[in-house]
Amino acid sequence: MPVHTGELRFSTRGDGDVIDLTEGVESFVAASGVSDGTVSLFVPGSTAAVTSMEFEPGGVHDLRVVLDRLIPAEGHYRHNELNADSNSHAHIRAAIIGPSETIPLRDGRLLTGIWQQLVLVDFDDRPRERRVVIQIAS
Repeated sequence: MPVHTGELRFSTRGDGDVIDLTEGVESFVAASGVSDGTVSLFVPGSTAAVTSMEFEPGGVHDLRVVLDRLIPAEGHYRHNELNADSNSHAHIRAAIIGPSETIPLRDGRLLTGIWQQLVLVDFDDRPRERRVVIQIAS
């Protein structure tokens, strides 16, 4: 089974910054020449996640509001106490959403829904340099 591997790189603002990956992933798929298979995305790091959602201002806002309500930045977190840190909430949010997505590929197209984009979410409490690893298996 041939595998094609690449990366997308981003500078993020942190604090729930959401970046649309869709165009970059589609460009990588087109350049690979693969017609049918699966596309996997993975973000290294424990304070960022990859997911799919409708990438529009209202949806991005709502995601941030819900996560702020469920896992507030302020609070009593053991990780922060033990490590003199301030980003335990980022680790928890990233663990819940997850570091990866796999999308079917048919006829050279991602089989996403019409309103479904692939996004990177950086939950850390500071700007970061992030990379997203893309693998296509055919």
